[in-house]
Amino acid sequence: MNEGFFKMERPENEPCKLYKAGSPEQIALMAEVEKQSQEVVEIPVIINGKEIFTDDVIDIVEPHNHSHVIAHLHRGGEKELKDAIDGTQKVAKEWADMPWENRAAIFLRAAELMSVNGPCRNKLLAATMLGQSKNMWEAEIDIAELFDFMRFDSWGLQEIYKGQPGPTPGALNRLEYRPLEGFVAALTPFNFTSIGGNLPSAPAIAGGVSVWKPSTTSSLANYYFFKVLQAAGLPDGVINFVPSKGTDYSKYVITDPRMSGFHFTGSTGVFNSVWREVGSHIERYHSYPRLVGETGGKDFIFADPSANVDALLSGMMRAAFSYAGQKCSAASRAYVPASIWPELKEKMHEVMKNIYAGDIRDPKCFCNAVIDAAAFKKISGYIEEAKNSPDAEVVEGGQCDDSVGYFIQPTVILAKTPTYKTMIEEIFGPVLTVYVYEDEKEEEAIELCDTSTAYGLTGALYAEDRKAINDISHKLSQAAGNFYINEKPTGAVVGQQPFGGSRASGTNDKAGTSTNMARWVTQRAVKEVLVPETKILMPHME
Repeated sequence: MNEGFFKMERPENEPCKLYKAGSPEQIALMAEVEKQSQEVVEIPVIINGKEIFTDDVIDIVEPHNHSHVIAHLHRGGEKELKDAIDGTQKVAKEWADMPWENRAAIFLRAAELMSVNGPCRNKLLAATMLGQSKNMWEAEIDIAELFDFMRFDSWGLQEIYKGQPGPTPGALNRLEYRPLEGFVAALTPFNFTSIGGNLPSAPAIAGGVSVWKPSTTSSLANYYFFKVLQAAGLPDGVINFVPSKGTDYSKYVITDPRMSGFHFTGSTGVFNSVWREVGSHIERYHSYPRLVGETGGKDFIFADPSANVDALLSGMMRAAFSYAGQKCSAASRAYVPASIWPELKEKMHEVMKNIYAGDIRDPKCFCNAVIDAAAFKKISGYIEEAKNSPDAEVVEGGQCDDSVGYFIQPTVILAKTPTYKTMIEEIFGPVLTVYVYEDEKEEEAIELCDTSTAYGLTGALYAEDRKAINDISHKLSQAAGNFYINEKPTGAVVGQQPFGGSRASGTNDKAGTSTNMARWVTQRAVKEVLVPETKILMPHME
């Protein structure tokens, strides 16, 4: 085998197109959207390269036009899930033995195929827009993040491999970084195509194998990404693509003794249930499974009296209502001092006149539909309850209409008590709740911000006073894994703001970093003595 010291330079982030009105990129993308909207794609189970079309078929629709079917999703059951696990084990050794730079090259090639001028970019963008109801900008930053994951995961693995032990006289020491034995279960969410692609790919880049259950509603874009991996040269069986029911995945995959890792983004409740399942039957596993999850959030914006009101308003509107509030990082609660609330409320009212929910084809539409009927029912229920509660007031928005699409107009609720339910419960929709605190009670408001929820994902502080910035940042140090000062709490960029939170928001393993990649390798320390010892007695015994 040819050997060499291969060095990958630190990647640069994928540039994003702006899609200005009438620009060539906007015209080309919208043409692809219209083309895909006229198709109905058959999405199969894919195990060891074989496409399997099952009898369990469900429709995939556009959330902004839920009568329009864009795909038929074939779901696997017990047989397909078990076959997928067995299939990964057939290729696991050969894949693990492949030099890391050759593994990484496959995912780097996939990134190039999807890059700014790559042949696959618009196909992924259009599928994300149609299947997940994202406008062109939200889809653009999503797909750009997917490329960044492929590149930064590969680079991060290289940085791990550099870690080697110190010397021993007369011996050679080395650390080998093996992939996890068995397979990694990857359960991915609807809201980001990038996360869907990253969760099964990160363990694979590290030499492991994955069984990937994509979210039903994002399955079209996830399927297209899987096809890109195949085009880039990913060997059959390294990642097996198995759309399925969550109950079947839990029953046949999570319980399999060969599961060595679980890579997840989704609700805190689901992650907790997996943790309980693994913990209560820990003796069944061949090795202790590594559970890596990014879960729920009740993300906040805290405003000090010294805050710039215009900057605060911009952060609130963008963080709360971009992608209909369906980002793990979306601002869901805000603490605003009474001294600036009247000005903020007046300016908010003027801005909200032009912020509305609608079809992805409307370039002036700020947010689009929520993902499905269940989400619509849950979110609209919170709004209706607020309309009738003495402890809350709907001050902006509040209209809900699911006759064509699952549209919920961006809504601002004023909470009259700091523990009103929309201030403390995760909603995952275009709803921002504001609590106005008396300026002299700022310390109490900071404490409420820190302790009112179980979560600790993202948060933002708006303040101009440097002492306030220092003090409040320190007091909220455990409240968010991603903390922003005078910036909205959304929009983390791989390699710039590593994303993840703790408390009930997950294990904070920061996707796209060496921290995350380290979860998918297991070390073997090797010591080789150059001249073996032959004595038996210790020196003090001689």
